[in-house]
Amino acid sequence: METTTAYGARDHARAQDGAQAEAMPVVPATGWPDPPREAGRLVWAETVAGGGYTHKVLARGTELRLTDLRGDACAHLLLFVADRPWERLNTADTVKVQWNAYLGEGRLLLSDQGRVLASVVADSSGRHDALCGTSTLVRNTERYGDGTPQSASPAGRELFKLAALKNGLEPRDLGPSLSFFQGVEVREDGALDFTGSAGPGASVTLRAEQDLTVLIANVPHPADSRPEYLSTPLEVLAWRARATEPGDALWDASPERRRAFLNTAEFLTARGLA
Repeated sequence: METTTAYGARDHARAQDGAQAEAMPVVPATGWPDPPREAGRLVWAETVAGGGYTHKVLARGTELRLTDLRGDACAHLLLFVADRPWERLNTADTVKVQWNAYLGEGRLLLSDQGRVLASVVADSSGRHDALCGTSTLVRNTERYGDGTPQSASPAGRELFKLAALKNGLEPRDLGPSLSFFQGVEVREDGALDFTGSAGPGASVTLRAEQDLTVLIANVPHPADSRPEYLSTPLEVLAWRARATEPGDALWDASPERRRAFLNTAEFLTARGLA
């Protein structure tokens, strides 16, 4: 199709309507061909390419499922409370408050205010990391020759900067991130062992316990020692559900978790949000 004129370019662009690519968002999300059986109305449906990023604002109670489609996705995650981004994911508190450095079903993702941002309600992977953060421009340039967002080997922090800007955030707002689907274990001497992926099809489901701005970068884990930049598609689905409530097993799973949920409930109730 001729595209050298404005009319030709318009006709070419319109001809793409309805076309599907391997990695893309589906709008509206309800058009996703195979929604989760447990899901209500989908609000987010997207496949993120390896070396890509995405972002969304999700309402409290929304459940977010990430799936490693081919076994080499690594979903680096940052969370911010939607209307007050100074309250954000704190990886150190997420680890120390729960006395556990490993993410998995039943773990909470905490802010530095002692409140719950999200909870992990399902996990079939078990290969995650709360210690290493994401890759950087300098590191990727040393390893792969380039780490800029437009390169073949973009760094996670560089992609987070783009996602942040699209949500009114600045680079200084970006703290350490969590990552899902590429694991790290701590040896007795304190060294870190990269354990890699659980394989294709593994998934993890998070529940938003407050209104959240979600940033995701799908890039290789910084501890991945393989020489190639290996990053495969990540499926992202979210649907309307309900926030965790008193009486839920997760709420009372430990004194620390109960306190975090009580802190969250007290704050939301005072603002008329719960």
